[in-house]
Formats: sequence, structure tokens, C-alpha cells
Amino acid sequence: MKNTRPPLMLAVSLAAALALSACGKGNESASPVPSNPPPSGTAAAPPLAPPAFPPPAASTGMTGMTGGDTAGTVSFSSLEVGSSVDANHKIVAAGTSFAPKDTVYASVETIGPGHAKLTASWRDPQGRIVHEDSKELDAMGPATTAFMISQPEGFPEGNYKIDISLDGRAVASKDFSVKK
Repeated sequence: MKNTRPPLMLAVSLAAALALSACGKGNESASPVPSNPPPSGTAAAPPLAPPAFPPPAASTGMTGMTGGDTAGTVSFSSLEVGSSVDANHKIVAAGTSFAPKDTVYASVETIGPGHAKLTASWRDPQGRIVHEDSKELDAMGPATTAFMISQPEGFPEGNYKIDISLDGRAVASKDFSVKK
């Protein structure tokens, strides 16, 4: 009978070395790869599972639309309107009633990694779009994006609305008013 053990050990060692050298590429937080291959007859440990993302946030009371829950893609989380934002694009002074010369901000929170396009459509009391702005996202996880509208001569009094879409799909809407 022929002894096949040395070629088999060499093949197993090479396969293990190739597999282990590919593990952890671009992931410096992975544990270091041992320099000695596992002894013959010992199975290599299974690869670690990728981290899970948290579930989407609950509904925020917006008019009839909620965020998606597709794992691995950017999805809508919340919309807030106010008169100022902080350095992280979050609303500092929330509100739904503004003076004619105020700047109105909208803060949109998203969750999940990926590339997406957020669009804010600002509507006047007659429902006409008076300003539209789009921003491209390359998110690694939760992100906050700010939009703003102002009119130096002042907005006419009335009820306004902002509509938010994500990749062309309506995801949120919020009403606000302008009063003297």
C-alpha cells in the first residue's frame, strides 16, 4: 500500500495557508493568523459572522410613511423640522411654526450601509415645489442629512410641507407653517 500521508498533509497545509491569508484582509480588528498551520486531522475554525445591524427605528408619527427594513441597504429612520441644526446635522430647536424670514431646516436620519439619494421637496401653501435639493449618501451605517430653505424677502404666510424621498421613493412628509 502506498503512503499518501505526506502529499495529503502538504495539500491540507497549502489550502489552510491560502484560506487563512485571505481571512481578515482589510479588517485589522480580526485576530492574528497563527504562523503554524493546524496539525493534520484538525479542522480549522469556521469564519466569524459579520456584525448585525440594529433593527429599523419605530415609526416617528410622520404622515403615513415609514422606513424600510431591508438589511444591507440605506433606509429611512426619521424626519424632524426646526430652526437650527448642530454640527452633526441634527435639529437643535425643533418646531413647526416659523416667522416669514426664518431659515427652516429638515434633518433626515437614515440607517444601514450603502449608496442612496435623498431628495427634499419643499412645497408652498398651493402645493407647488418652491425648492428641491438632493444629496448623495455613501453611508457606513446610521447617518443624518440636513436640508434647508430660506427666503430673504420672507415667506408668505401659510401652511407648507416638506416631502422626503429615498432613491425616488417617498418615505416621509412633514407639515409646517409660516406666521407673522
